[in-house]
Amino acid sequence: MLINLNKKSFKKFDFLLLITTILLSIYGIVMIYSATLSLNSTRYVQTQIISTIIGLFAILILIFFDYELLEKLYIPIYILSIGLLIAVLIFGVGDDQWGSKSWLYIGSFGFQPAEFAKVGVIISLARIIDKYKEDINSPKTLAKILIFALIPIGLILRQPDLGTAMVFVFFTAVMLFVAGLRIKYFLAALGVVVFSLPIVWLQMADYQKERIYNFLNPERDPSATGYQALQSRIAIGSGKLFGRGLFNGSQTQLNYLPEKHTDFIFAVIVEELGFLGGTVLLLLYLILLMRMIRIAKNTTDVFASLVVTGIASLLFIHIFQNIGMTIGLMPITGIPLPFMSYGGTFQLINLVCVGIVLSIGLHKEGLSF
Repeated sequence: MLINLNKKSFKKFDFLLLITTILLSIYGIVMIYSATLSLNSTRYVQTQIISTIIGLFAILILIFFDYELLEKLYIPIYILSIGLLIAVLIFGVGDDQWGSKSWLYIGSFGFQPAEFAKVGVIISLARIIDKYKEDINSPKTLAKILIFALIPIGLILRQPDLGTAMVFVFFTAVMLFVAGLRIKYFLAALGVVVFSLPIVWLQMADYQKERIYNFLNPERDPSATGYQALQSRIAIGSGKLFGRGLFNGSQTQLNYLPEKHTDFIFAVIVEELGFLGGTVLLLLYLILLMRMIRIAKNTTDVFASLVVTGIASLLFIHIFQNIGMTIGLMPITGIPLPFMSYGGTFQLINLVCVGIVLSIGLHKEGLSF
């Protein structure tokens, strides 16, 4: 199903969203190059560039593709997402290095099924909510929707990957809120979470508990479990207003900052480009999210609006959690920063998400600029 594009169609095309996405991707490639300069390896930058090029081609394809096909295929998409999450529990690797089975390998090619599942679940959940939107506040209907959403969340918790599971919980809650779910249900859910915290604590792995301890008391173990957070704050603080200069960050280039090209890339940005560099990044993110919110508000199709809402909330929680943990306002969870952190699968999925949003904005009537 292809969109018949004409001059009138392109008047609705969100060029600002596309340009912002490209600028963020270029920004990320430059900072990954800086972060990996001392590692004497170009494979990180090469992988990011290849993923970005593939992702931009995906955007081009999605622009000409009618997103309504995704709505029709929501059941196969959901089954595929669940299948990938089950496969990672059986064949996945990564628990020795990262504490959770989050990677699948086919030969030498490795990817994170949870990244694909995020998009698949957003699409499927949007269709289910749209299907039951008139009766969403019925306990029976809400239970059906929650079961649909909790299956992938439960599989991710089995890896175990609490951070990614919380991402799923967040965009599910936002989509339900936008769909008109009453506040009383959110308050009830909050109460359940509070009372279940002791059980959750007992189920957490030791490294997860250490992250909580270090978040509450950043100075308790600066040479071991608290080392990452401490070095991140040192790097950010040393950047001041204009930074130490691109490729000149001491914490970055002398390898004091762990995971500097992935989870802690924001610390690299602020150390080398200062408060100014960090502010530019936040402004780009703001433009990206505002354009998505605009499309979601002006799209007449409930399914489409919910998909864009889910994608926007997915990107927001990644941005909020990642930057929050690098500056010490959130516990460390291993959540990467969109378009900036190194990761082929992650970069590709982010660009695919933008492509879906652009397709929705281009195809639906009612957009104004």
